[in-house]
Amino acid sequence: MKKALKKMMVDMTAKLLQQPSIEQQLDDNARHCAQSLPALNNLVSPYASKHAQFTPVTSERDDIVFITSRFRSGSTLLWNLFRQTPDCSAYYEPFNERQWFNEHMRGDNVDNTHRGVDDYWAEYNGLNQLSDTYNEDWIRKSLYMSAQSWDPQMKRFIEQMIEAAPGRPVLQFNRIDFRLPWVKHHFPNAKIVHLFRHPRDQWCSFLTDQQLMNKDDVHNTYQDAFYLDVWCRDLAKHYPVLDKINTPHPYQRFYYLWKLSYLHGLAFSDLSLSFENLTSAPKTVISDMFTALNMDTNKVEPLVGVIKAPPAERWRKYADENWFAQHEYICEQNLSLMLEERSITDPER
Repeated sequence: MKKALKKMMVDMTAKLLQQPSIEQQLDDNARHCAQSLPALNNLVSPYASKHAQFTPVTSERDDIVFITSRFRSGSTLLWNLFRQTPDCSAYYEPFNERQWFNEHMRGDNVDNTHRGVDDYWAEYNGLNQLSDTYNEDWIRKSLYMSAQSWDPQMKRFIEQMIEAAPGRPVLQFNRIDFRLPWVKHHFPNAKIVHLFRHPRDQWCSFLTDQQLMNKDDVHNTYQDAFYLDVWCRDLAKHYPVLDKINTPHPYQRFYYLWKLSYLHGLAFSDLSLSFENLTSAPKTVISDMFTALNMDTNKVEPLVGVIKAPPAERWRKYADENWFAQHEYICEQNLSLMLEERSITDPER
């Protein structure tokens, strides 16, 4: 009965949309939205005061550090390194729906895989005013933002944390990788650190039950614990390969999202780090990172002990090389077509 009713409603809607007057209105609206605005520069007004003194703009500070990374890629570890660094105020995943600044919402749970972390919210204590500008839709909508995207509320939310930081503000995000053009445009003097991890190991960390979601059954048994479906649903309008209809296999959708995030990170960050290098050669990587951020490298040595390297190539226990390689090859071919770039498997590259 429900299926029949649903089909009837779909058919009625389809017929309604085919009415000439409705089609014309939709076409007019589409043309209106597609109109390009002229390219204008905001030149100085001839009436502007030449001697007025204004308070420096928060977003133009040059001591801000943004960390961008995907879920399950070691971002908590990198955040904790800055948290343990004197003179830094490190904010953990500001857009998180647990709302670390709200003691009634955040709870007290800490992921037991986050070694050396007792809480995520100490830096947010006393910042209850963040509730006035926080928008939970940031975790699921408009996950891609161009430099010209308009969200003054998001900007103010970030600025409040920067202004409240007693030390150098470091903001660790898992939800700005496709918003980096916007971040870079609105915080032009900030440094952006991009952390990435081997996609196969990251995939295995994504799976909360590898026995249930084994390589042979995951197509049917995949359970989303880290927002893969949420991200793909929102970003599919920009990258159709993320649509579940076009890409039903969850590992392929995961890989598309990983690769696109990786490319955004390379394009818009000041520094890109691999999780594998960070955990295998921590002193060198942290020293290089601190140098790039104009931080004191004498503070590196105590941080090395914070890092406990996980076993390498854990993905081999999940599936063999061929299983992953076949899925990744399909994805790379489609990405090359979509992004108009030569395939990474092309020998002429």
